[in-house]
Amino acid sequence: MSSSTIDSVVARAAGTGAATWSMGGLFERLVSGVETGGQLAASPVTQPAGIATPLHVHTREAEAWYLLEGTLTYQAGGERVELEPGGFIYLPRGVPHAFRTTSVVRYLGLTLPGELMDLYDEVGSPALERRLPDGGVTGDDVARWLAAATGYGLRVVGPPIPEVG
Repeated sequence: MSSSTIDSVVARAAGTGAATWSMGGLFERLVSGVETGGQLAASPVTQPAGIATPLHVHTREAEAWYLLEGTLTYQAGGERVELEPGGFIYLPRGVPHAFRTTSVVRYLGLTLPGELMDLYDEVGSPALERRLPDGGVTGDDVARWLAAATGYGLRVVGPPIPEVG
């Protein structure tokens, strides 16, 4: 997507944006990259316990998370961070990172620019309800994500954070 200037204000009531079931989670749109001229996307995301991404790099955007509920472990740039509700992490473009949810989590995810959230729409399906999808993450989900990720500037560079305990 090319960047452009959009002069429109975007205001959205809770629960009225598009919602997608993807990678075992619920991704709800507050604002999309299309609506901001590519500058930003913001989505509340709910994911079950045990989700673990491989160590990966975003080559196109920075990412920020504000944790609303639950707990998770983040590995970023050689540091390991335990996030609890109210915790925040900012990941500059190019920093290798991975996370593992240690409980059901809900966070506000921001990407700058805003194209990355489209990946989850591409590999997922429209959410029929605002809840976690049935069935968790499948091998097919992971295969679709890996196949599409490079088109969004994602590069897998290592394994997930190991499960503790």
